[in-house]
Amino acid sequence: MTSGNGVLVRVENVEKVFRRGSEEIRVLSGLSLEVPQGEFLALMGPSGSGKTTLLNLIGGLDRATQGAVHVGNERIDTMSDRQRAAWRARHVGLVFQFYNLLPVLSAERNVELPLLLTPLSKSERRAHVETALKIVGLSHRQRHSPRTLSGGEQQRVGIARAIVTDPTLLLCDEPTGDLDRMAGDEILGLLQALKHEHGKTIIMVTHDPHASARATRTVYLNKGRLTSEKPE
Repeated sequence: MTSGNGVLVRVENVEKVFRRGSEEIRVLSGLSLEVPQGEFLALMGPSGSGKTTLLNLIGGLDRATQGAVHVGNERIDTMSDRQRAAWRARHVGLVFQFYNLLPVLSAERNVELPLLLTPLSKSERRAHVETALKIVGLSHRQRHSPRTLSGGEQQRVGIARAIVTDPTLLLCDEPTGDLDRMAGDEILGLLQALKHEHGKTIIMVTHDPHASARATRTVYLNKGRLTSEKPE
């Protein structure tokens, strides 16, 4: 799905403006970014700098006010809401800070949820779920409910759910933000393994320099613009 020069994600002169009544809030201003296939990229910057907004535009969760967002050979900012939802189901895995697991479902059923939107049979879904849980090291906990799992284990379930469809792109929003250092290090190690062993392209929003140090590249946002230097 990469373009000819090996770039998977290309953001070109993107503007994002939110409107609150008559007030316009400019979150991103003329932002451009390229992410090569197989990169583990960290996005850092102060609160309100536009990190999560940029992540949402790349993942097709929102649409740019101006500019273009390409993932592979597809331009996603011109898609309809329905087209972007279908594209996202095929190509994007999402990992959240607070896991977003359904407490009434077991780990394996939480992981299976994205597959319910696919034409896979029940046995095929089961095979995909087993593979994803094995990758994150939770095969032995597959029938446990989220409330019986530690925070680190819950995030592993969240990552298994994100990779169960074998997505093109893994987008992580503060994936270690609710974890202690030891559990956070385990999650970061897992993300690195997904890059090195499974070829995943990962974009991670983080406030933590310890987390960003595990990425292959870090870029900083400040007042809606990219900079190569950490903001003061």
